Amino acid sequence: MPTIAIVGPGAIGGILAAWLAQDPKNEVTVCARSPFDHLEVETPEGRIEASPRILTDPAQATPVDWVLVATKAYDTEGAARWLAGLRREHTPVVVLQNGVEHVARFAPYVSRDSIVPGVIDCPAERTAPGRMRQRGPSWIVVPDSEQGRAFVPLFARTNFDVSTGDFTTRAWGKLCINAPGAISAILLKPTGVIQLEPIAELTRGMVRECLAVGRAEGAALDDGVVERVVDGARRAPADSINSLLADRLAGRRMEIDARNGAVVRFGRKHGIPTPLNEMAVALLAVAQDAGAY
Repeated sequence: MPTIAIVGPGAIGGILAAWLAQDPKNEVTVCARSPFDHLEVETPEGRIEASPRILTDPAQATPVDWVLVATKAYDTEGAARWLAGLRREHTPVVVLQNGVEHVARFAPYVSRDSIVPGVIDCPAERTAPGRMRQRGPSWIVVPDSEQGRAFVPLFARTNFDVSTGDFTTRAWGKLCINAPGAISAILLKPTGVIQLEPIAELTRGMVRECLAVGRAEGAALDDGVVERVVDGARRAPADSINSLLADRLAGRRMEIDARNGAVVRFGRKHGIPTPLNEMAVALLAVAQDAGAY
């Protein structure tokens, strides 16, 4: 019976925990800041519920076979506080966060050969503690390694498409999708704003910068990704809200650094200009710290 701990039961972590708990072969523990009674998730297939073990203090943690980290990228240090109690010497830590720097974020806390970077796409929102909504098809890609191949069967009883593959390409491909989300967060408008042609062209420009930087990092991405991002945004519900905008509206910290900030950092590394993403980082940083002005 695999024992699995999910650190960070927000929208993504809560949905992962609820689905993994549907398999009686899995023993699931949720590591949270605040207690809640159980999990309820509205999924495309209907409601699922689960009552995993819920911990709120890292001192309560006991070793498990797998640790899945689903916190915001900026909360890596907080997530790492759980690792000493949850891990045996070789327990894999599957990092399911935004951005492309999964291994670098956790390298200060565990050996690199124990870190399994994962790209996850799950349209979701948390409606209350322990209550989530999964809006559509979801997938995870991890590297094609021994640990990655062992990870896939954990999701046999879920509605996630979980596979091994080219992590670098999938991570930068998702970042191409995520980077223009900064536009909505800056304008305080949902995805429908991209239907306006000047904004669509701005979206194309941000994706082109991300594409160029991703290729320099080894991602096998074709030019068509630019229009696929724009078309995908136009097909999405006009009132849909990405996580950057949701966090700004709620007064929470935003994942600026892991998303547009990563495009800028790696662009500088390769000497690739990224002026649109730099502008997004600057504007969102000021918006986030507006209380200081």
